[in-house]
Amino acid sequence: MATLILPPVLTSPRDDAVQLHRAFKGFGCDKEAVINVLAHRNSAQRSLIEQEYRLMYSEELSQRLVKELSGDFERAICLWLPDPALRDATIVRKCFTGDTVDLRVATEVICSRSSAQVQQFKQAYLARFHSYLEHDIELHSTGDLKQLLLAFVSHARYEGPEVDPAIAEHDAKSLYKAGEKRLGTDEKTFIRIFSERSPAHLAVVSSAYDRMYGHSLKKAIKRETSGNFEFALLTILQCTENPAKYFAKLLHKAMKGFGTNDSTLTRIIVTRTEIDMQYIKAAYQKKHGKSLNDAVHSETSGSYRAFLLSLLGPSSHHH
Repeated sequence: MATLILPPVLTSPRDDAVQLHRAFKGFGCDKEAVINVLAHRNSAQRSLIEQEYRLMYSEELSQRLVKELSGDFERAICLWLPDPALRDATIVRKCFTGDTVDLRVATEVICSRSSAQVQQFKQAYLARFHSYLEHDIELHSTGDLKQLLLAFVSHARYEGPEVDPAIAEHDAKSLYKAGEKRLGTDEKTFIRIFSERSPAHLAVVSSAYDRMYGHSLKKAIKRETSGNFEFALLTILQCTENPAKYFAKLLHKAMKGFGTNDSTLTRIIVTRTEIDMQYIKAAYQKKHGKSLNDAVHSETSGSYRAFLLSLLGPSSHHH
């Protein structure tokens, strides 16, 4: 029998701000109350709560959260608060200006986003950090990776479904000639096609490659390239074909073996919750025969666990 899910009680952003302020009062913070409010509000609602909080208590909600919380829970909540464009901008900026430059994470975020998302977070980047994203890429990366990232963030790619199969086939041939057919790799061709073509087009290029050369474009990239440049190309390719599967894979990697990579776990769950989390959960279940909720439950604890599980939403158990 289907369980009746009651709609959340409709509250105003002002009520929410009051609830949060109440949670901060007294000895220790009522973390459950913080989760109950913030985990169940979408991006637009969170922004209104921040506004109300600022108006009523003349302090920034984000700053108050940093004071009240700690550890992985604090990091997760603070990453969840801003809208997606500012959040991506903040993650990438930290990759470039943190104690150590983290090109892998910067590459993951940039290359897995749609063209529209990249354009929005470039604007947020400039507004918040008074620096151009391109400038920081130029400064902190080198070689083929730098060229690819610069090309990828500067081209507004077409996002629609129309593809010209003849051009796609031509691209597949060009990639073969630039990679496996020759000694050494002509990276420029890879950079051009991967940064300029639409996701739908690249998916057709990929299946044409497979058909024409008997193995996947993914395999060809692994043979012909390496390091973060390889990772960037694979991220673009996999996110055009099946982003949910790609993120399910990254989540599994973050949780397998000894110890959990909490920053990866947090980043992916928080950034995908409002985009494609239901698909990621389905892809995870299909690949690992275990629900993402169960995996996260066994790898985390406390308020941090409670918050991530609230974002993931109910586990769909099929018996």
